[in-house]
Amino acid sequence: MSKTEFLCVQPKSKKAINRFHNEMDKLHSCVVEKREDGKVFLSSISGRYFFWINELGDDHWDVI
Repeated sequence: MSKTEFLCVQPKSKKAINRFHNEMDKLHSCVVEKREDGKVFLSSISGRYFFWINELGDDHWDVI
């Protein structure tokens, strides 16, 4: 069994801020579900929001 990897994110865009408040319960930590071609697929700790981010600079999210 592999260890669960976490990534903390901070919303940048209006859309991301909305998702952060309404779907993610304002929790920064996300579970890394998958890594592929410089992108990371994340699931929020709340379990209600799943999304891709670009690991090296994303329009909607900062990795903190």
